[in-house]
Amino acid sequence: MSNITYEYIRRNKDIQTYINYADAALSTIGYTEHSNAHVERAAASAYMILTTLGYEQRTCELAEIAAYMHDIGNVINRIDHAQSGAVMAFRLLDNLGMPANEISLIVSAIGNHDEGTAAPVTPIAAALIIADKSDVRRSRVRSADGAFVPTTENLAKDIHDRVNYAVEKSSLFFSEDKKEIILDLAIDQKISSIMEYFEIFLDRMKLCRRAAEFLGVQFRLKINDAILL
Repeated sequence: MSNITYEYIRRNKDIQTYINYADAALSTIGYTEHSNAHVERAAASAYMILTTLGYEQRTCELAEIAAYMHDIGNVINRIDHAQSGAVMAFRLLDNLGMPANEISLIVSAIGNHDEGTAAPVTPIAAALIIADKSDVRRSRVRSADGAFVPTTENLAKDIHDRVNYAVEKSSLFFSEDKKEIILDLAIDQKISSIMEYFEIFLDRMKLCRRAAEFLGVQFRLKINDAILL
């Protein structure tokens, strides 16, 4: 086990720079927020998932690190960003002196997180998939200038913005018996319908279900107090 902690990674200036530039690139092409807010939320969720399921502390921390770094490949291009991000993470972590076995777990998770090529190949990868895909919230929507206040025109023409902006509350938690992990959303249906949510997020929710099953639990989607998946 190395002494490279999540807090050390979170404060690393180079990694922070890649996250910031990746988010700026995505903002330019009209994608939702992928800044510190997203990766820190994903890191917290990934850690929560594995901690709740009783994994050892270091495995949980490696999931935090993987989640924090999972989107840095967007600084190169959105296409294949999971794979390019995994290669970037390998170089960064190797230069920091992290042992090969830990790097392997992290880059495998990063390289398998995007829905086009994703697979829950390890517990860390499974936790990252669920943590990443469950981050649906109003504050991820941006206007043309990058701010978090979209215009009515933007919402009307972009279903992704509309669905994310409709989410008033979002929480990820386990059932009391720890047999189900539940994504609980409150959606303003005056802004977007539940059908629109499924139109763009169905594949991601199915991937979350696969990841949960890998971890030995069931994934449930709850929208406006109704279980839909």
